[in-house]
Amino acid sequence: MRVDLPLEQLRTYSYALEEPDDFDEFWRATIREHASGPLNIRQQQVDCGLRTIDAVDLTYAGYAGSDVRAWVLRPSGHAGRLPVIVEYPAYGSGRGLPVESLAYASAGFVHVLLDARGQGSITRAGDTPDGFGSAPAVPGFMTRGLLDREEYYFRRLYVDAYRLIDVVQHLDGVDTDRITVTGRSQGGALCLVAAGLRDDIALAVPHVPFLCAFQRALEITDRDPFDEIGRWLATHRTMADEALATLRYFDGVSFAQRATCPARFCVGLHDLVSPPSTVFAAYNAYSGPRDMTVWRYNGHEAGGPQDLLRTIAAARSLGTDRSEGDRQ
Repeated sequence: MRVDLPLEQLRTYSYALEEPDDFDEFWRATIREHASGPLNIRQQQVDCGLRTIDAVDLTYAGYAGSDVRAWVLRPSGHAGRLPVIVEYPAYGSGRGLPVESLAYASAGFVHVLLDARGQGSITRAGDTPDGFGSAPAVPGFMTRGLLDREEYYFRRLYVDAYRLIDVVQHLDGVDTDRITVTGRSQGGALCLVAAGLRDDIALAVPHVPFLCAFQRALEITDRDPFDEIGRWLATHRTMADEALATLRYFDGVSFAQRATCPARFCVGLHDLVSPPSTVFAAYNAYSGPRDMTVWRYNGHEAGGPQDLLRTIAAARSLGTDRSEGDRQ
């Protein structure tokens, strides 16, 4: 069953992005006002019950100085600098427990895993509250503050993701020239945000990135989380223009256009959550070297464990021109 355009059309698909004229100034001002203060880094070694992994409970100052949590996981007892994989969580997911995230540290990386503010109650548990209010919203996070770009939930989360890279630059035992950002779905979008706003990321590996091509997604899928917005629009019938105007500041396609580090995308052709054309909208707009792994028979899970292995292989190959191309 095909859920979107044929693959041949997806490869050349160009999303009609309606980007605000002041997009760059908005994000410069956001970073200046809410992501430039002291990092206030606090680290506490924890016993995670594992012999091969050392775990640190990290707290830092995210959006507007509010506390954000993360894990720092690394191979036990390793001395010297290691490359870093920063992982951003999927929608609804928190950082969970260290035992749930063993692959990257076991492969020899420092693994830094963000805890998404206010989330962490659908799949993996979270520990970071979102201490900011919202006007009436559909359950979930997609419509919190939707009528005001200054108050929209994802402004805070995008700043947290941006700020975490600043924190990584201050950690002991990391090779700051080899920082990879990765994540699935919402996490994939946060990769694009970080890569689009920064120039100190070596590699981005977004898996089935969500939060891309909002207008297209609202037209072709009725699956959550995009449909949280659809249901809000169906109720607030006269406010569509204002809501869509806010979303134009948060579209992953805009950040992809500004990103220049190498990127390894993937897409599932049966994906109803991040429809393939929305993923290709970001991929085709991406300004740096990139390749796409196509999972022809998969949905939002895409490559599953194969995507973990792809990320490890890509992070290990930093500085080379190797590309695995499309997986058919």
